[in-house]
Amino acid sequence: MRLSAHRTTRDKKIDLNMTSMIDVVFLLLIFFIVTASFTPTERRLDIAVQSANPAAAQASDFDPAIVEVTATDGGFGYQLGSRTFSNQEDLEEVLIAFPDKSSPAIVRGQDEAPYGMVSAAIQACKNAGFHGVRYQPLTSK
Repeated sequence: MRLSAHRTTRDKKIDLNMTSMIDVVFLLLIFFIVTASFTPTERRLDIAVQSANPAAAQASDFDPAIVEVTATDGGFGYQLGSRTFSNQEDLEEVLIAFPDKSSPAIVRGQDEAPYGMVSAAIQACKNAGFHGVRYQPLTSK
């Protein structure tokens, strides 16, 4: 009798409820579709190629505006290229006429230069309309 009782437990079929598992799979599928980030295909991206023609110079091909606060005979002054200015207003007038304002202006100041003159040079670049102004310390010569 024991054998027959043992045999009946083996013949019992396990009944799985598939409805809840299908629900979970669909919920996970919806979750991953909603949270996925889709990127455009790379074969349709525009490529910006630089022109090989040197005659087609743009405004960004100009040298950046480099203002140096350096020692002059009468104290300190502003130097832009080969020109020297003694006050902020003259420097600002020249910077307003500068052709390339898309690249940032660079202000260089010597260690001995007064803080007020360096900050005035930075303000003159901002007033002239440059998009950014960078400061670089200038080592003494």
